Amino acid sequence: MARRLRGAADILKIGSQLFTAEGPRAVEKIARLGFGVFLDLKFHDIPNTVAGSVAAAAELPGVRLLTLHTLGGVDMMRAAAGAVAGRRKRPALLGVTILTSHDAATLRSVGISGTPGSRALALAKLARRAGLDGVVASAHEARAIRRACGAKFLIVVPGVRPASASVNDQSRVATPEAAIRAGADYLVIGRPITGATDPRRAALAIGEEIASAGH
Repeated sequence: MARRLRGAADILKIGSQLFTAEGPRAVEKIARLGFGVFLDLKFHDIPNTVAGSVAAAAELPGVRLLTLHTLGGVDMMRAAAGAVAGRRKRPALLGVTILTSHDAATLRSVGISGTPGSRALALAKLARRAGLDGVVASAHEARAIRRACGAKFLIVVPGVRPASASVNDQSRVATPEAAIRAGADYLVIGRPITGATDPRRAALAIGEEIASAGH
């Protein structure tokens, strides 16, 4: 899949499934093909453990984006930021806010009050205060996060689906054009490409849609 997407994508995401199966070897192989790596492991543990995990991940080749859960708290996020502070070349640290599979009802079921949008915005502000480089949030929250956190704060938007694609198990989705217009710096697009009959053509078509939005 990575070889087929050369020239059609810049960064490839390695999530928990692939990393659990193949470990750092997967990162090394993708990096050797010339891609940047979005290492989406969503670290969430005590501050010392997360700091050690972030430091280890930063040593892997090609890792440009790295995730941890904002729900781990300010101390955990500060420890993560401290683990890579001063490195000449380091991944951008992204705080995962509210997963795009959540809606208000599922948040209430785990004891979190308020709407997904209000919680995501509050967590983004917390991440910025803790020293993270940006957040992962749905396109529905991107505009408010951009206003609150500034132009240099990275916003990575998952749950992106072309208009013709199925939403699958996502609750808060957007088209590529809508996500870009809302303020996204990076779009995370998985199944509309990996599940396509011609993944390369699907990726290039999405690129054209982004270009048509003026980006």
